[in-house]
Order: sequence, then C-alpha cells, then structure tokens
Amino acid sequence: MFSLERNRLLVLVSLVLLIGSLAAGRPRKMQRLQTGTWGGSHISIEVGPSSATINYDCANGTINGPLTIDSKGRFNWRGTHNRERPGPMRIDESNSRPAIYSGQVKGDTMTLTLKLANSNEAGETFTLKRGSGGRVFKCK
Repeated sequence: MFSLERNRLLVLVSLVLLIGSLAAGRPRKMQRLQTGTWGGSHISIEVGPSSATINYDCANGTINGPLTIDSKGRFNWRGTHNRERPGPMRIDESNSRPAIYSGQVKGDTMTLTLKLANSNEAGETFTLKRGSGGRVFKCK
C-alpha cells in the first residue's frame, strides 16, 4: 500500500514539474502597441496600425511591421534613421541608416533607445508620453 501511494506521489510531482517547465519555456505573449501619438523632449512618434514615423531634432525615422511589446512592455524594433541638415539636399544624397529601437512601455510612458545598426556609438535614450505631441525643433 505504501509503495502505491509513493508511486502516485512521484507521478503527481513529475506532472507538476513537467507542466511548470513547459509554462516557463513558452514564448512571452506579444501584443501590439496602441496607435496614436507619443512625444517627449526632442522626439515625436506617430504609431499607425502597421508602422510608425519618428521625428527628432534634425532627423527622422521609420519602423515597419507590427510594433509589438511583450507581457512586460519590452520591445526591440528595427527601422531606419535619417539624419537631416539645414538647407537643400542633393537628389543622390541619402542619410538613411538601419536602426534598432528598443525599450519598454509602462502605462502611458515609453522609454526608447535609438541605436544605429552596425555602430559602436552608444544609443540615445528618450522618454515619451502617450498622447503628447512632443517638442521637436527641426533644423531646416
């Protein structure tokens, strides 16, 4: 009798451990970032259903594809970053560079770090609020 109860206990513990390891190994549930405007000092982002446009002082950028965040609000998006300068640009002049936009959303606040891909430069970090237009000073 004791052996039968011990076997049942071992099976039960094994099932609990198996279910726990499966739950821990599952990917985090992703959700889309709400559409709308996010803004802060020197930055403004307009989030659409499948992309976003970004304006900075003397720069702009885009993020294509769904803007998703994980269950903890973290994100890592790829896009482009375009430096601007005063005055006209030549037709053959391109300042577009691949960029990585990473950070976290907590409630109505987003912390976003811009890092140019394939660059050793430290990224620039911004704090944005949902519904704010931001304060951008264009250099044009």
